[in-house]
Amino acid sequence: MKKYFLHNILYASIFLCSSFLVAGGIKGKVKAIGAKNHGNAVIYIDEIEGKTFDPPKEHAKMDQKNLSFIPHILPLLAGTTVDYMNSDDVLHNVFSPDKCVEKFNLGTWPKGKSRSYTFENPGCISVMLCNVHPEMEAYILVLKTPYFVVSEKSGNYIIKNVPPGKYTVKIWHEKLKGSSQEVTVIESGDVTADFEIRK
Repeated sequence: MKKYFLHNILYASIFLCSSFLVAGGIKGKVKAIGAKNHGNAVIYIDEIEGKTFDPPKEHAKMDQKNLSFIPHILPLLAGTTVDYMNSDDVLHNVFSPDKCVEKFNLGTWPKGKSRSYTFENPGCISVMLCNVHPEMEAYILVLKTPYFVVSEKSGNYIIKNVPPGKYTVKIWHEKLKGSSQEVTVIESGDVTADFEIRK
């Protein structure tokens, strides 16, 4: 009886572990016509019907370094908190004029300090600005699912660990536009979806 019980426990453990490993990927290449390179495009699964996702406990990071926001493009799951750091020897500020983030202004702070803001509204695309240095600019996209990625300069991208199913994959770029695609992800392996974006 004890042996039978242990066998069932082992079988259940293997089943649970294998179920988490059943996932595929979405990969491809972005061709950005009219841009310096093919990077900084956000490719993402718009939504999964009937599913919601808890935001990560770990905060996302956006640094202010060499008078730039790093990263320039930051996609995140709704409910994620972003820590804004200052790595420069000058004062920095972070604010956004967009209504979907309540036109927040975190004030101004020196090197080595940080302030935070939580992004709650899915679908929000907000610009990040610094009123001390008007040339600084970045974008944050608030998404419904954790299945997203930013394309490399080469245009290559891959969204890993996507559960099997049919999805609408969208693309966003700060200056260029492209069409969404319908894809079917299988239990293992990658499905390819290439994008061309232009003005």
